Amino acid sequence: MGLTPAPMNVWPLGWVALVPLWMAIAFESRNSAILSFFFHQKPIQKNRLFSILKTLKQEPKLRFWLRLWAFPLVWGLGYHGVALSWILGIHPMTWMGVPWWPSLAIALFCWGFISLWGAGLVVVWATVVAIATTRTHVITRLILATATWCILESVWSAGDLWWTAIAYTQSPNNLAILHLSQLSGPNTVAAAIVAVNGAIAEGLIAYFKNYREEGRSVRRVRGLLVTALILFCTVHAIGFYLLSRPLNDLGDRALKVGLIQGNIPNEIKLNYFGYQKALYGYTTGYETLTDRGVDIVLTPETALPYLWTETSRESRDFYRVILEKNIPAWVGTFAQTEDGNITNSLLTVTGTGETYSRYDKTKLVPLGEYIPFEDILGKFIDRLSPLDAHLVHGDKHQIFETPFGRAIVGICYDSAFPEHFRRQAAAGGQFILSASNDAHYTPVQMHQHNALDLMRAVESDRWIVRATNTGLSSVIDPHGRILWRSQINRYQEHIATIYRRDTQTLYVRWGDWLTRCLGILAVIVTGLEWRIRKFSS
Repeated sequence: MGLTPAPMNVWPLGWVALVPLWMAIAFESRNSAILSFFFHQKPIQKNRLFSILKTLKQEPKLRFWLRLWAFPLVWGLGYHGVALSWILGIHPMTWMGVPWWPSLAIALFCWGFISLWGAGLVVVWATVVAIATTRTHVITRLILATATWCILESVWSAGDLWWTAIAYTQSPNNLAILHLSQLSGPNTVAAAIVAVNGAIAEGLIAYFKNYREEGRSVRRVRGLLVTALILFCTVHAIGFYLLSRPLNDLGDRALKVGLIQGNIPNEIKLNYFGYQKALYGYTTGYETLTDRGVDIVLTPETALPYLWTETSRESRDFYRVILEKNIPAWVGTFAQTEDGNITNSLLTVTGTGETYSRYDKTKLVPLGEYIPFEDILGKFIDRLSPLDAHLVHGDKHQIFETPFGRAIVGICYDSAFPEHFRRQAAAGGQFILSASNDAHYTPVQMHQHNALDLMRAVESDRWIVRATNTGLSSVIDPHGRILWRSQINRYQEHIATIYRRDTQTLYVRWGDWLTRCLGILAVIVTGLEWRIRKFSS
């Protein structure tokens, strides 16, 4: 499963990679003797570890659960660990004043902790499946396992540590299946993936299980595998139908946007040379794009690495050239709240120099932009933010008005959270602006970040323009087709024509209704089966 996300994009593996885990859970829960060889080694009494293992060997129930949890833990670490390996790219952070060895320790801790966090989801899911697999009918198991996975992903995505949703294994290449997200968000894709994997796994389990009635075994195996094939084809057919619908964008809804990829490495961004390079690059880029007739210019996250105030802006060439050209710009910079805290913001600056609107980044990067549980951890962890002041979260209910209509905005890490974009689309957002700075990560992260923004475009049926510092900037249409994508680590300018749209998908209107329905259905079928078993016994 770790090979499925961008940039490797081996998305077909996502439809079978859960099968071995499902089978391991089923066999282990039905036959607790499996893998008992792990505990067959003769313990060495002088070694405390082996003494503990000997104690566990005398506790069969505990030993069973430890063996059972080992499967999903390894699977979860394999998937999330491989997919998130780009986190190690934050090392070395010597440019931020962090010594080399502490920098390595921080990178390893972040990678390991977030991978374990994702693996925890798999362990919880496997526990539910293990309990259900010996006591329920195969149909009940499939519904329960699918509902549990979707519910867990919904709960996990409500927090601050979220990236590797199982749906993003299909982005950006499987556009047909991604269109299922227009029905009920990314969990629609997750439900399809889990259900297909489950049907295949149950069919193989039935094949390997020693049935006395050979004919029954063949019929069951064939039925489950055919069910998996029909489900796989059906969900792709629905997605292909949604993908094939014309966009029907009208010319009077067009918006000509200029994009600037400044290519300022983070290592120099905060020193004098990098600061001057940023000012020069974005100022000359703005002049070039406005001379070519754009309606507005979009810059990346914190493109202008200083606090945007009335005093500071007027002394900069970038602000003065806006007044000269009289063309508005979406400016990535830092802003200040009324109580003196700092926000990572995107501003709409009109041609007259007025700050027309402001969006403050909602999802800040833990340890990178803020310290979770700061009263406790702040005493032990040096701040990694490039500013001395505290970065604070933006309000979850922000509305971003522009001279060209209401926009949907995501700054960097916001891209991983579909509900953030759905809410803005439901509030009337007509197009998506994404501003990011991925310079401190590897190209793997840049590809995955672009793939996440692509999913947000498809879910909400909106055009999206992405401006990043070092790549990948891009232009994506509502069907997820990448019309332009920048190169990595190059200064680039681009003019994109996008269209404002007022359509609302089922997901935008009703949210993740499928997960709620699956949860209710799982409770009903499990309850009915329990009642039937109770009365039959």
